[in-house]
Amino acid sequence: MLIFFIILSYQGLTQSLERVEPPFWWVGMNNTELQLLLYGKDISELTPVSSSMNIKVMAVHRMQSPNYLFIDLDIDENAQPGHFTIMLMRQSLSVLEFEYELKKREMTGEERKAFDASDVLYLITPDRFANGDPSNDEIAGMKEGLDRSKEYGRHGGDIQGIIDHLDYIYDMGFTAIWLNPLLENDQAQWSYHGYSTTDYCKVDPRFGSNEDYKRLCMEASEKGIGVIMDVIVNHCGSEHWWMKDLPGPDWINNSSGEYVQTNHRKTTLIDPYGSSRDRRLMTEGWFVPSMPDLNQNNPFMSTYLIQNSIWWIEYCGLYGLRQDTYSYPFRDFMTDWTCAIKYEYPHMNIVGEEWTDNPSLISYWQEGKVNQDGYTSCLPSLMDFPLCMTLHNALNEDESFMTGLSRIYELLANDFQYADPYNLVIFPDNHDMSRVFTQLKEDTAHFKMAMIFYATTRGIPRSFMGQKF
Repeated sequence: MLIFFIILSYQGLTQSLERVEPPFWWVGMNNTELQLLLYGKDISELTPVSSSMNIKVMAVHRMQSPNYLFIDLDIDENAQPGHFTIMLMRQSLSVLEFEYELKKREMTGEERKAFDASDVLYLITPDRFANGDPSNDEIAGMKEGLDRSKEYGRHGGDIQGIIDHLDYIYDMGFTAIWLNPLLENDQAQWSYHGYSTTDYCKVDPRFGSNEDYKRLCMEASEKGIGVIMDVIVNHCGSEHWWMKDLPGPDWINNSSGEYVQTNHRKTTLIDPYGSSRDRRLMTEGWFVPSMPDLNQNNPFMSTYLIQNSIWWIEYCGLYGLRQDTYSYPFRDFMTDWTCAIKYEYPHMNIVGEEWTDNPSLISYWQEGKVNQDGYTSCLPSLMDFPLCMTLHNALNEDESFMTGLSRIYELLANDFQYADPYNLVIFPDNHDMSRVFTQLKEDTAHFKMAMIFYATTRGIPRSFMGQKF
């Protein structure tokens, strides 16, 4: 993971290099193009030169901030695994240089498999599962430490705790685990959930290291359990490192002036009568002040997010992705993101979160759906929120011609709207809801009916930690 570099003084100025992202890459990818984000003091003044004849610098992009440099590389099919040097030049002098690594792939994208309807998924909130390594409960310099007395504080669960319980997960019959986000979330409060990313290339040290995450994926795979990564491209955390020095004002939406919150009106995106103002507010508004809304219409942000997802799939050998708040980013970018991943990994499964009880809104985003407005998607799967919400209502109300279990029939009869209803992820509850037993008014018989239903109906069943089908 280390990137080696030297700093030289020239004409009284000192350039520095603090970050290179992605930290490394691979030879033999289907897409031979790679864009590096370089960050350091005044590096935009420099011009990159590659030491390898098989890795060419195709273009250099300078931002409004002088501390960023984006480099477009083309990795020739003859490039070999190993290190090469990128020199950052001022005229004929190398002011700074660093080694970049290209790794050998463990398997081709065509060979990599992903979760499907034969799997049973287990959702884990890492901080609340098991504490396998108490030494990482408190990390010096991070904004929030361990406090089990707080309902929304950090409780100490980590990657080692999950590794320690892989046999437990296997014995319950689960073949894949979906983990709430593990990436660094160095926020002052409520950081346990992981949805305010502050570093897209680094696992939160309170969970472990990047190497621990990869080890989890490898050891789980040896037991026949795949790992699904929770991804967030709509927003980052307000303490993300780039928020202190944005490449430019269009790196995030509404970056200056008064705070603008999303209207959460997902229907406006496909409403034939919807106003453009409402659509913009839905997509460009922020969730909350601590979650800056990323501008995927910025081509460098777009490429960064796409490459980051591919980097984690390749590095950890992931079994799939779950995309948070799927309809909130710009929808053309979501097509670019999913299609780019499927280009590298044709069998990769990706499930999107679209929280609505309307199957028409869910089906709109699924790959293969023919939409009236011409929108096309590469997203294979979605979370079946309509089924989750309908089942709760059906079991909680009295039976009549159109209430009770009839609601489930009426909903499933709408499966004709989906391109592939069998690839929907079905679930009785999740990390954002009360547990299903609570939602069913603690009626044990209804709880058993719900769990049996989810274990036997169409789709990919997903349970939350503590539940066993």
